[in-house]
Amino acid sequence: MAVKLIKRIVDAIQPGDKDVFLFDEDLIGFGLKITPAGRKVYLVQYRIRGIKKRVMIGVHGSPWTPDLARKEAARVLGMVTDGQDPADLKAQAKVASTVAELCALYLEEGTAHKKSSTLYVDRGRIERHIIPLLGKKKVCDVTRADCERFLNAVSDGKTATDEKTKSRGRAIVSGGPITANRALGLFGAIMTFAVNRGLRADNPVHGLRKFRENRRDRFLSQEELTRLGDALVKVESEGGNPVALAVIRALILTGCRKGEILCLQWSQVNFEQGCLLLPDSKTGTKVVVMGAPAMQLLAGLQRIQGNPFCFPGWKEGLSIVGVPKVWERVRTLAGLTDVTLHGLRHAFASVGVNAGLSLPVVGALLGHSSESMTARYGHLASDPIRQAADRISGQIAAALDGNKAEVVPIKKAL
Repeated sequence: MAVKLIKRIVDAIQPGDKDVFLFDEDLIGFGLKITPAGRKVYLVQYRIRGIKKRVMIGVHGSPWTPDLARKEAARVLGMVTDGQDPADLKAQAKVASTVAELCALYLEEGTAHKKSSTLYVDRGRIERHIIPLLGKKKVCDVTRADCERFLNAVSDGKTATDEKTKSRGRAIVSGGPITANRALGLFGAIMTFAVNRGLRADNPVHGLRKFRENRRDRFLSQEELTRLGDALVKVESEGGNPVALAVIRALILTGCRKGEILCLQWSQVNFEQGCLLLPDSKTGTKVVVMGAPAMQLLAGLQRIQGNPFCFPGWKEGLSIVGVPKVWERVRTLAGLTDVTLHGLRHAFASVGVNAGLSLPVVGALLGHSSESMTARYGHLASDPIRQAADRISGQIAAALDGNKAEVVPIKKAL
């Protein structure tokens, strides 16, 4: 039965001996259910994928007037038009009513596009920062002020800890502005997920001002590169881990990210074309054009049967995990204690820029280019990026050896 659902009519309707349904004559799908006990409930009825469904809006009375219920019904029907199922979203809202429950749903269903290494960091931020400070709050009740307090609390070290996790494990959780910015950024992504799922109408993190971050770029001069080269030689002569030292050399000669080098496999090295084919870098699948000194370094590495990694670790079949101890020795000996491993990537870029290479070319070497892998791979032989790779790594290699920079021809593996 279709009627004009206005307050006078709704108030006058009497209950029957079974549920009675009335639908608005203006907004198709907007209705009212009257139970035998006299309870009057506003609802939305719709079809999606051929299935009829109903979503309850609220009981007639404060705050649900016919006009307010009609507006909500129009919003819900708009979701159906966009292909969303309000009934399913409402069920999810019950599952993820608190921030802690929302985080669990996000990790289960909202992270398919993320790498496992990124997920590992996300879980840490959720468990160590978000849940302790916001976990018990209802998703729909989180305000902008809550997010501001969260940002300040993490920055002030309210969630900082240093605790033993396993027999030999240790969890060190720091505070500070940068940690707070990263935690808030993740929480903003989780809130966006909530909005997309219809769990709330807005994202309270949007527009919130984060702490200012000072750029930590640290570029190396040629004299510093020479000191670094001398330190590498000295640590090697003193019995330093040769694999770790090779990792450091590879980082400075290629400009690659630490994870790309540590996990590099022989199947990803193309000696014929002089490049790396990385299937899972931070920016996705990409080709890394290598300079001659970098390829010579790889060609000189010892291969271990049964281990696919270029830089093998102590455990059979696995790669080296990290080089913190060796790097600490090298940078201390070189007097570069303020330089991080990631700083070697900055050094690679700065050598290229100072040599007069264009920013797009240097950016392509660093993996900042959006060109497809196939197009770049097909032109490696004559691409100016090849010349740039040779020029940068050649100049760095010369500086490491304490010589005047020179470009050397590429040497292919036998």
